[in-house]
Amino acid sequence: MQAEPVLAVTDVTASVAYWHEVLGFPAQWKWGNPPVHGGVSWQGVGVQFALEPQLAAASKGNSVWMRVKHLDVLYAMHRKNKAEIVYPMENQPWGMAQYTVKDINGYYIHFASAIMEREKSGVTLPASMRIVARKPEIAEYRSLQHSVGWNSSLDDLKVQQALAAALYAVVAEDTESGEAIGCALLLGDGQTFYYVKDVIVRKDWQNKQVGTAIMRALTDWLDHNAAKNAMVGLYTGEGLERFYKQFGFGPAYGMIRHTPSPEREL
Repeated sequence: MQAEPVLAVTDVTASVAYWHEVLGFPAQWKWGNPPVHGGVSWQGVGVQFALEPQLAAASKGNSVWMRVKHLDVLYAMHRKNKAEIVYPMENQPWGMAQYTVKDINGYYIHFASAIMEREKSGVTLPASMRIVARKPEIAEYRSLQHSVGWNSSLDDLKVQQALAAALYAVVAEDTESGEAIGCALLLGDGQTFYYVKDVIVRKDWQNKQVGTAIMRALTDWLDHNAAKNAMVGLYTGEGLERFYKQFGFGPAYGMIRHTPSPEREL
């Protein structure tokens, strides 16, 4: 289910603070007064710290290797936060781009990403496409749904109400024709929970990085506007897990229930 390294340290509080403030891990916890154990986590990656001074002295120089998303962004953040980068980012002969940070306990933390993934993150989008922060019009929304084979029994009033309920939305536009070629909606309570809904890219624009641009715009808004440590969820079709993982989404256990349709009521 899960594996987390447990690092021996001389100061749990300082270790948690360093990994949170310098390395950027958002979630943190400590146990004991004063703390004798603690940890940090970021999406599905966690690291724990145990107060064991003698073992910590003998463990200096050991390392942890982490495969991450958006390696260039993470590298820039660690440089800005003045992390001790002992090996700068370079493409390695085994197909990974990698750099190494030495933490305050003397452990070496290797951050890496496949060279292909790193290059893909910098792919140039079509010049005739732009992302606009707005909700799709009813006609645009229906046209996009129809282009991917989604059928809806909602009338225009209900579609309008559904669109109005979105806290935020983005639309990808073809600047040459002025048509909407993709969209995504964000629902939620604006405080603790958000839900990504209706990520749609018109059939003839798929596999051109349009979906990537839409999700980047949506997650950028969340990073700057959502409450700290809020939960963001989505449902996806089979085979799309890898696409959404690049934006920080991971699998989670859940259950769903559909309200009865008119046919079932009969």
